[in-house]
Amino acid sequence: MSTVELTKENFDQVVSDNEFLLIDFWASWCGPCRQFAPVYDSASERHPDLVFAKVDTEAQQELAAAFEIRSIPTLMIVRDNVAVFSQPGALPAEALEDVIGQARNLDMDEVRKSVEEQKQAQQGQAQQEPQ
Repeated sequence: MSTVELTKENFDQVVSDNEFLLIDFWASWCGPCRQFAPVYDSASERHPDLVFAKVDTEAQQELAAAFEIRSIPTLMIVRDNVAVFSQPGALPAEALEDVIGQARNLDMDEVRKSVEEQKQAQQGQAQQEPQ
C-alpha cells in the first residue's frame, strides 16, 4: 500500500477514519529520513491492513509544531485517536516490525483508562497550585 501524505487540511479526517495509523515525520534534506524511507515503505507493503502516512515537516510546519517534533525522522503511531508511540530516529526494519507488533497488541481500553487517569491527575495538580 502506498503511503498517505498528511497535511493540516486532511490530518483530522485521516486520523479519525483509521483505527491504526503510522506517521513518519520527515524532510527531503534529512539524510536519516531518506535512509528510513525504504524501510517504512517496505513495512507498508507487509502490513496492508494498516495506514502508513507521511508528514513533510518543511511543507507542514504547523503539524510538526502541533506534535512538538524536534528531531526527524520521528515515527508516531496513533490507535483509536490516541498517540501510543512517538520516537525520533531512523528505526531499522526489525525494530519497526517490533514496534508495530507491540502497538497491535496494546489493550486500547487500558490505554484510554491510563490517558484518562493522567488527565485527571494533571487537573488535580493544576487545581492545587497557587494562583
